[in-house]
Amino acid sequence: MTGAAVWCAGFLNFVADLPREPEAPDRRTDAIVVLTGGTLRLEEGLRLLAEDRAEKLFVSGVHQGVEVRELLRLSAAQPEEVACCIALGYAADNTVGNARETAEWMRGEGFTSLRLVTAGYHMPRSLVEFRSAMPEVDILAHPVMPDQVKIDSWWRYPGTTLLLAEEFSKTELARLANWLIRFILRQG
Repeated sequence: MTGAAVWCAGFLNFVADLPREPEAPDRRTDAIVVLTGGTLRLEEGLRLLAEDRAEKLFVSGVHQGVEVRELLRLSAAQPEEVACCIALGYAADNTVGNARETAEWMRGEGFTSLRLVTAGYHMPRSLVEFRSAMPEVDILAHPVMPDQVKIDSWWRYPGTTLLLAEEFSKTELARLANWLIRFILRQG
């Protein structure tokens, strides 16, 4: 019973603390990083790039065979304005992979700051993984919230409730896994 109460309290805190607004929205970063897998993410990343909010846009977790020109059909910007500044990552198939793929790309570019664009409910876990993979990088959260995720009245929508509960559990497991890795490395 105590475990369930602790989980419920943590879950309610998780939902209450979900980011809903971009962090330092006017601040420019070296890169914009978009995690594939949800609506609004790519569109927002392309919009930010077109507004010159970063030098480059990196899209992590792209399906093999997808090219930049296909992604630019989603952008209001002219392809010639932004095509040069978009890089695609094909190696990641989960959030840990996104963080590793992005860390490698960031090091290769010599970048030290990024604006992370993903769904608000996915942001806490993404930040855990990204900050673990690249503690030296300044990471700003830039959440988007798809219309189908009813965050303000989540308890009324079983699909949203289940999504949030799953994401909370995954986030806590990610925190634990990263803590264990740091602990083991300190002991070794």
